[in-house]
Amino acid sequence: MPVRTHPLHRRWLARRRRLRRWLRPLPRRANVARYPVVKWFADAARKRPYLWSFKRKHVLVSLYAGAVLALMPVYGLQLLLGLALAVWLRGNLTVMTALQMVTNPLTLGPIYYATHALGAWLIGLTGYGEGAGALGTHVNALVVGGVVAGLGFALLLDVGWRLLAWEARRFRAQLAALHARFGYRHGDADAPGD
Repeated sequence: MPVRTHPLHRRWLARRRRLRRWLRPLPRRANVARYPVVKWFADAARKRPYLWSFKRKHVLVSLYAGAVLALMPVYGLQLLLGLALAVWLRGNLTVMTALQMVTNPLTLGPIYYATHALGAWLIGLTGYGEGAGALGTHVNALVVGGVVAGLGFALLLDVGWRLLAWEARRFRAQLAALHARFGYRHGDADAPGD
């Protein structure tokens, strides 16, 4: 069976289409000028290749910083802060922006309620954050809960990222074996997907 009709190759093409569809609404180097907050920094963002890199070190820093920022009580400033964090920490802007979409008008109430409850419980448990008045204690509860929940969320994302990276390596090895079996080399004109 030729490579083009092999089920593994068809699965690979389907994965590529699905990934492109998921990434389409997110900022990329080519479309960064379309986004309201980021467009003012488009020229500077294009000159920083790490903002667009999906290497492990750039993605993981964006996963952790982006997850914590997404659950912090800074709704409305998240994209601007995410851009600044991605530049400062040398992280991936696409991942950082995607994580900021977790907190949106539909999820804002439940997320802030849960982070406040977690923060209030932690403040009651440790005593850290009390004594700043009632309003100060509520704000501290949101911040403490946001940081702790964000780190937990980031840990889950990290494990998921590592599992997906392992599965992608395994899938690429299977695809390379398929190409080798049918005599295709990387860069051949008739090799599919190269």
